[in-house]
Amino acid sequence: MGASGCRPVAALLKRMVLPGGNVNALAHVAATIAVLFMCLGCPAHGEAAGDPVKIGVYLPLTGQNGFGGQLEMDGVRLAHQERPTVLGRPVELVFADTQSDKAETITVVKRLLERDNVVALIGTYGSSLAMAGADIAEKARIPGIGTTCTNPLVTQGRKYYFRACFIDPYQGAAAATYARDVLKAQTAAVLMDMSNDYSVGLSSFFVRSFKKQGGQILATLKYSSGDRDFTGQIAELKERKPDLVFMPAYFDEGIAIMRRAREMRADFMLMGADAMDNPDTARLAGKAAEGFLHTTFPYDPAMPSMNPEAKHFTEAWKRAYPDRETNVNGAQGYSTYLLLLDAITRAGSVEPDAIAQALATTSNLPSVMGALTINKSHDAEMPVGIITYTNGKRVYIGEVMPH
Repeated sequence: MGASGCRPVAALLKRMVLPGGNVNALAHVAATIAVLFMCLGCPAHGEAAGDPVKIGVYLPLTGQNGFGGQLEMDGVRLAHQERPTVLGRPVELVFADTQSDKAETITVVKRLLERDNVVALIGTYGSSLAMAGADIAEKARIPGIGTTCTNPLVTQGRKYYFRACFIDPYQGAAAATYARDVLKAQTAAVLMDMSNDYSVGLSSFFVRSFKKQGGQILATLKYSSGDRDFTGQIAELKERKPDLVFMPAYFDEGIAIMRRAREMRADFMLMGADAMDNPDTARLAGKAAEGFLHTTFPYDPAMPSMNPEAKHFTEAWKRAYPDRETNVNGAQGYSTYLLLLDAITRAGSVEPDAIAQALATTSNLPSVMGALTINKSHDAEMPVGIITYTNGKRVYIGEVMPH
């Protein structure tokens, strides 16, 4: 009998009125029924044999971050097709669209926890959205794993929330290291979305590391999510003449910045971060993408060398979605699902505390991104990849380790 089967009995006890208000008799009945259900094995939350294991997946399927959320959803679905069961029980995925909005994220995560009774969460693309969802999950004591949310605050101080990717201090330092050591940039400027936690945080980490490595920051310019005219910012950057401009933008704004810089004949290098990793970047940006670089997670479907898990994922994606190219978002969605199932398997239970404890002890798990370990701050450890665009094509250059 499932946990839901215990609720009618509890309700019945509340309605029972014994003649003369005999407390001892009532206590005897309650004790008898309790023993009966212990014998029947009335299970704890989500433990009924044969019942589906419900996993909530909240992602931005529409709005500003829709492209990344869609790819991650498809990655999760692909992994689920390959491993549809855990502990001998079917896995049921419950998807929710955050619409790239913090308030909507709170609403859908509450619904996943309270209405759908999921035992764990996967989500999400976008650090601002992940922080909103993690707050709800932490209060409910339900484990969750972020896919590609890199702001440190997503997991900071949390017992139940984890992530399957590196964090922005690491990514920002890697970008600065590549700018200094490989691109030989002496000066840099930053163009950031002041309304977005991801962009603000990553910009500060780049600036700190670039300065520490002997570089000079000439300017920090700002814009807001949804802006499309960057004429003023590009004009000022041209006047400052930095060797490189670091712009940790989301995709739509990033494309607009690249196009405007090209139109205004800016001669500085443009460098973005993982949010610009999109299979359509070269097509949509056109000639404006030439020479553009960005950091990313250590996977690309055309990378020169792959581990066995990356090869398997790439081939499986092509079979499942022959008309669409994947990127790190698809790979991270795929890897995050398998990370969660590995934890549930090692825990031998779908109890939230058991899953959280197993996630915290994940070590050297083979994944698309390489051997994955969850560290003490609940973040994944992995190298940072570098992508550049040459002759209309994206090229995976390799990995960089920050100083």
